Amino acid sequence: MYLQGNLQTIFDALYHLGVIDPVLEMDWSEALSQIHRHHEKVDRVVAVANSFQHDVQKLIFELEKFDAQALGYLAMEVAREFADFHAREDLH
Repeated sequence: MYLQGNLQTIFDALYHLGVIDPVLEMDWSEALSQIHRHHEKVDRVVAVANSFQHDVQKLIFELEKFDAQALGYLAMEVAREFADFHAREDLH
């Protein structure tokens, strides 16, 4: 499952929840090598992010229901998609 829509809204919600700084400090290669073990959790958090991104407060409320690991994977996915978007933008 992929993130859709406004990545900035999802980033803002994750930042508000204090997820961004710890994710920036972690070893992504190790975390991403384990993501397949948690695909159901990741799919659920991505679905919530896609469903509630039109309302940051509601998105924050819904994301608070997930554990730190799921939110970390969501933050990594936001970062990867931001990077992909900017890479495509730089090519044109």
